[in-house]
Amino acid sequence: MSDQNRNLTWQNIALMGFVMVWGFGNVVNNFANQGLTVVFSWIFMIALYFVPYTLMVGELGSAFKDSQGGVSAWISSTTTPMLAFMAGWTYWVVHVPYLAQKPQSLLIALSWAISPSGELATTLKELNPLILQGMVLVVFLVFLYISTKGVKVLKVIGNVAGMSMFVMSLLYIVLGLAAPAITGHVATPNITPKSFVPKFDFAYLTTLSMLVFAVGGCEKIAPYVNNTKNPSKNFPKGMLILAGMVAVCALLGSIAMGMMFNANAIPEDLMMNGQYYAFQLLGEHYGLGSLFVIVYALANTAAQLSALVFSIDAPLRVLLGEADSRFIPKKLSKTNKNGVLVNGYIMTAILVSVLIVIPALGIGNTNELFNWLLKLNSVVMPMRYLWVFLAYMGLKKMSSKFKTEYKFIKSDKLGFLVGAWCFGFTAFACIMGMFPTDVPAFSKEWIFRVSLNVITPIVLMGIGLLLPVIAKITNESENASN
Repeated sequence: MSDQNRNLTWQNIALMGFVMVWGFGNVVNNFANQGLTVVFSWIFMIALYFVPYTLMVGELGSAFKDSQGGVSAWISSTTTPMLAFMAGWTYWVVHVPYLAQKPQSLLIALSWAISPSGELATTLKELNPLILQGMVLVVFLVFLYISTKGVKVLKVIGNVAGMSMFVMSLLYIVLGLAAPAITGHVATPNITPKSFVPKFDFAYLTTLSMLVFAVGGCEKIAPYVNNTKNPSKNFPKGMLILAGMVAVCALLGSIAMGMMFNANAIPEDLMMNGQYYAFQLLGEHYGLGSLFVIVYALANTAAQLSALVFSIDAPLRVLLGEADSRFIPKKLSKTNKNGVLVNGYIMTAILVSVLIVIPALGIGNTNELFNWLLKLNSVVMPMRYLWVFLAYMGLKKMSSKFKTEYKFIKSDKLGFLVGAWCFGFTAFACIMGMFPTDVPAFSKEWIFRVSLNVITPIVLMGIGLLLPVIAKITNESENASN
């Protein structure tokens, strides 16, 4: 690539990566899971997982500069076409639980925008889960239809709203840390160094998947490694600065949460409403009433709308846009006159609708249902990161075949081991995240949740394994009839 096309600095890489990876919800959800002990967890995660992860992405992006950074392309180059298909399938299918949970988040954000006192949000929380999920299903189907029309304006609004939320998140950290100095009140009493050290028991291990979920997704920055000035120096520098920025926001954000909420008595609905409680309290501390919570709720409503539409369409196009007919039935790639992948949309509608309705039959509390879906996402979504680490291990085994301007680890054996560590830790965190700790072990609801947590990823991945078989039968039949 010519030097004139290398116009990104390490500062650009760090900021772009930060916006892609980080969000205020990461602070709130993990504080809700662990309290102030999450400070230790963040240090561990960023040093031993996130930093290697980001730098592996840099090396993969450099090695496969012509693939536009696609994980399935990395897998195709380092393993087999079938595994490459499964990587692409995983990227799409992990969005199914995400799409099942996203309308809930949209309704909650909208409720706080309309009623910043939280009365409407309380009504939602107290609804019968079947009624709430019925509303969620209607919202999902409406926006599934809207996404077939390609509402580009909504996506633009979502990007603006996303940036607004990003600014508000940083604002919360600054104002949240300053508030105790103004009010003289700290919500968590008797904070000592021991307050930040977790108890390494089974319950703690079940919270790791949420941390992995929080720091994943930096592979989106990989295509830009070859647009960076002096990539062997500036790209890793940018990624390290990104890790530093995430560390600062995670640590200071968690401490700010401990200043505003009692870490020893965390509200049961903090995952569901915590972001809004945080800005509600912030407005009270600074005498601004509901201003902060209204601005944040409006921004989040717009962002959730955009994310819902975008996440229905974009991952499906990644999967089916250049589908290999050996693995995907041709009928799934069928488009209508508007270029909409109609059969792909039908498949999405069926899978998401099932995942919206079935949990409500066995989880009798709306807040617990929200928390379960969020935690299911933390189990399923990191499955796509496994392919990044598998590709890196493959790259290290075949390093002589590829030329890279940037190498995270020069030793192929050590690089392979680091890739294996990240792969193993991600898989372990996902498995541990399947076990709930907020209901009695082996109770009826515990068994129901664990069953869903285990069955959901198996079914979702199993459908991917079945598609090549279906493709072979249907495509041969179709070719014979022609």
